[in-house]
Amino acid sequence: MSARVVLQAASLCLLHPDDPGRWPLVRAAVAELPAGPARAGLDAFLDAIAQRRDLAEHYVAVFDTRRRCCLYLTWWTDGETRRRGGALAALKQRYRRSGVEFRGTELPDFLPAVLEYAATADLADGLALLQEHRAGVELLRLALHEAATPYAHVLEAVCALLPGPSPTDVAAAKALARSGPPREQVGLELAPFGGPR
Repeated sequence: MSARVVLQAASLCLLHPDDPGRWPLVRAAVAELPAGPARAGLDAFLDAIAQRRDLAEHYVAVFDTRRRCCLYLTWWTDGETRRRGGALAALKQRYRRSGVEFRGTELPDFLPAVLEYAATADLADGLALLQEHRAGVELLRLALHEAATPYAHVLEAVCALLPGPSPTDVAAAKALARSGPPREQVGLELAPFGGPR
């Protein structure tokens, strides 16, 4: 199924580019896809990186130094709060229910891991998971466009598989996400049971 190929290709494209041998395989798989927005996004990414000699440095500059380009889905919904730990545990349980034991070195909400899960284990649940995190995925897509990076094309390909139109601007995506990642509430002066003193 072409959705699985798009998701697997996108997963490989969003990993750190430390293995240049993957690109011919990804390009060959993408070449077999039918014409459409998902293939166009992946082709645009592959064409752009073919001209780059600094892809590893560019990857670090985009994903490791810009918070708005975060590849961890629960960061968008739970921020750096204790609640995020529960969300990550629930995600591992979700993988287990589909017969997958997550053993990656990354967290289970790492977008390439989620894409691989959708591509290789449970397409319907993987797409549902991406849709549940649509606001974060859209904010990431817009941030990558603002950063003028070819990685924005990969997010375009992923969003092309999700139902409904993508927000076309930052205001629409922010409305979708409301106030961004939450902040920890520990240490605030609250009365017992959460009411203000």
